Amino acid sequence: QVQLVESGGGLVQAGGSLRLSCVASGNIFSMTGMVWYRQAPGKQREWVAGITSGGSTVYADSVKGRFTISGDNAKNAVWLQMNILKPEDTAVYYCNAVRVQTPEGHTYVEVWGQGTLVTVSS
Repeated sequence: QVQLVESGGGLVQAGGSLRLSCVASGNIFSMTGMVWYRQAPGKQREWVAGITSGGSTVYADSVKGRFTISGDNAKNAVWLQMNILKPEDTAVYYCNAVRVQTPEGHTYVEVWGQGTLVTVSS
């Protein structure tokens, strides 16, 4: 079984920074990529940033220039460095692993973490 665990959320003032971490555990052979999503109170979950196993990155317009996603294939980990945080960044942030393959040949289309809360005060 594959699991994702996020950490690093918390309370920060507007203009501050936080670094989120997500580590995948279990019997993992490979994965296509990892993605960060967020869900603000009363809103739908939205995509924030993603990184492929090859290192290509992509960002939502709302975070471009402020957030940086990075990853380590050997550690099955991904990080989200969030700078110049704004109150509208307040949300539960979720990590998502895409097409996770096990050595036995099983494929998980996607795996979700439990989320970590980020609160940005004005």
